Amino acid sequence: MGRRERTKRVLDVLGSGAVLAASGPALIASAVAIRLSLGRPVFFFQERAGKDGRPFRIIKFRTMRPPAEGEDEVGGDELRTPPVGRFLRSTSLDELPTLLNVLKGDMSLVGPRPLLIRYLDRYSAEQARRHEVKPGITGWAQVHGRNAISWEDRFKLDVWYVDNRSTLLDLKTLAKTVAKVVVRDGIQAEDGGAMPEFMGSE
Repeated sequence: MGRRERTKRVLDVLGSGAVLAASGPALIASAVAIRLSLGRPVFFFQERAGKDGRPFRIIKFRTMRPPAEGEDEVGGDELRTPPVGRFLRSTSLDELPTLLNVLKGDMSLVGPRPLLIRYLDRYSAEQARRHEVKPGITGWAQVHGRNAISWEDRFKLDVWYVDNRSTLLDLKTLAKTVAKVVVRDGIQAEDGGAMPEFMGSE
């Protein structure tokens, strides 16, 4: 591990630990709201692709009910998300438990967002370069459109981050993320719904 990676790891541990400590009341309130509106479980676990494409289990607050028989698991996101879930998503409170993934070392505070395992064989060689670094809770693509930009544009921004990453860029990204969360910018895709499944580039 080089000096830049060590510095990034120290910032990850200190930053995620501080946010978890400061957000204790928000964590408890979110968990209670989910329990009352959606029942159990409160947390959502899913395998995602990490650095070098290695799988890990991401943890988030659950915001949706399970799909009913015959219901589209991806396209029906909005129908399966109650008001509490929509609020947690729009404020990014559903991401707070993911800080545990950062403490564990599966993720970083800043990096390309971790996506589904089944996407791995759908990337082009250039797009797959996003896995050269640890995935992040936020990233350069998230502060330049989040869910309101196309998959292709998102992956270009991810690869740009891989090629230009630095401590200063991470701090700049975190600052922009706070601003985005405050105004709830880019939560939805261009058509007003959730981000569609990535099926591969044309």
